[in-house]
Amino acid sequence: MQETNTSEVARLRQQLEQECEALHRGLYGLASVAAHEIIRHRYQALGDCADELAKHVGQEQAVVIMTSIYSEKVGE
Repeated sequence: MQETNTSEVARLRQQLEQECEALHRGLYGLASVAAHEIIRHRYQALGDCADELAKHVGQEQAVVIMTSIYSEKVGE
């Protein structure tokens, strides 16, 4: 059971990284004129993923993981 939880957390972390990278490209990439709807969708996907992660590691740890990944991938 713990192994399943660990692999699910790893999958969710990877999904968060991918969403943040896509968000970064939308905000700062060559197509930085991305539609607000696309950016809103990316933020919604991040929130959904963070909510799912919280089910596995708890809300506080999910926030720590989320902000760490967001800062690394999106922060400029």
